[in-house]
Amino acid sequence: QVQLVESGGGLVQAGGSLRLSCVASKSIVDINVMGWYRQAPGKQRELVASITSSGTTNYGDSVKGRFTVSRDNTKNTMYLQMNSLKPEDTAVYCCNAHYFWAAIWRDAWGQGTQVTVSS
Repeated sequence: QVQLVESGGGLVQAGGSLRLSCVASKSIVDINVMGWYRQAPGKQRELVASITSSGTTNYGDSVKGRFTVSRDNTKNTMYLQMNSLKPEDTAVYCCNAHYFWAAIWRDAWGQGTQVTVSS
């Protein structure tokens, strides 16, 4: 099983930047899709960005052009560069790994990191 640990969250003013990291306990080379999700109080969890093992990326409409997802297989790490942050980006951000192991598809989740954007 893969374990994930996020870091990099914090408090930032609107217009600022943060970079989140998600470190996996094992090699991420064979992880089919890794993604960032967020959940704000009283709202449903939503996809922020995802990246496949071949490097194909996908973004939620609200972050397109501002956020960039990447992965470094040599460091078993996925990143989320967040620029031009807005108060509505405030949420707990979690990373996810979707992979095939022991004949079934599995999902691993990190514990989350808080991002707070002040106006």
